[in-house]
Amino acid sequence: MLLLSALVTGLGLGSMYGLMALGFHVTYAVSGTVNFAQGSAMMLGAVATFMLAQAAGWPMPLAIFTALLLCAAYGLVVERLAVRPFADRGSNAWLMATVALGILVDNLAMFVFGKEPRRLASPLATTPVDIGGVGLGVYPLQLVIPVVGIALAAALHWLSRHTRWGTGMLAVVQNRDAARLMGIPVRTVVAATYAVSALLAGIAGVLIAPLVNVNADMGTLFGLKAFAVAILGGIGSAWGVVFAGLLFGVIEALVTASLGSAYTQIVSFALVILMLAWRPSGLFGRPEVRKV
Repeated sequence: MLLLSALVTGLGLGSMYGLMALGFHVTYAVSGTVNFAQGSAMMLGAVATFMLAQAAGWPMPLAIFTALLLCAAYGLVVERLAVRPFADRGSNAWLMATVALGILVDNLAMFVFGKEPRRLASPLATTPVDIGGVGLGVYPLQLVIPVVGIALAAALHWLSRHTRWGTGMLAVVQNRDAARLMGIPVRTVVAATYAVSALLAGIAGVLIAPLVNVNADMGTLFGLKAFAVAILGGIGSAWGVVFAGLLFGVIEALVTASLGSAYTQIVSFALVILMLAWRPSGLFGRPEVRKV
């Protein structure tokens, strides 16, 4: 039962990493930039849901919907203020700008929300699953999270292949100048990918909030792990980063269950280093071809 519990927990965590890593993939694939404020978007989703649902007394569905809208709007702000001004000039300073903006938002949230961690109540994270009188040691929410994560990844894949927005996004990926000549609003498409990126992170924050303590800096470590997952899976491959997220989450949970939490980060990131040494382009990434 311990092994089964660890696997379910790992799949739940891995789905969170996969969703956030998918956000890294979307922005990188379309614009060649990465949203390093992704962790703060996750935190924003969790904190906003808590404040609206438990502090303000809003119905949970309305609180979640509003929080996710806020996350999407935050993604647009990140693109407009921290990415576009630098990317337009061919500068890589967007990297530090997105990090700085994320830290700024984390600290603003700390002033508003406070430093004390709080728990977001959910009926799906109250009573562990019990099958035939045998407790599995996991909550229903931990079974729901992987389903939601994979469903969202599949939905994003379908949208990118069968909708006008998806077609425009793929056109921008293949040739930005040609897409602009065809009348595709390239800047709008790029901004939309940042909104989607922050939205995915916000969904991850809302889903994981009832299982962990909600606090203003909860997204920092999650964001770092999600970026490691994106690189591990091959940041140019959507399904690669999702699979890498699930793999990373399961490994992390198994290490915690077998060796203890003190070894979780050591072993997990050591394995990431070894895998990247073996596959520098990621598990599903393609080596970059350079013309000489």
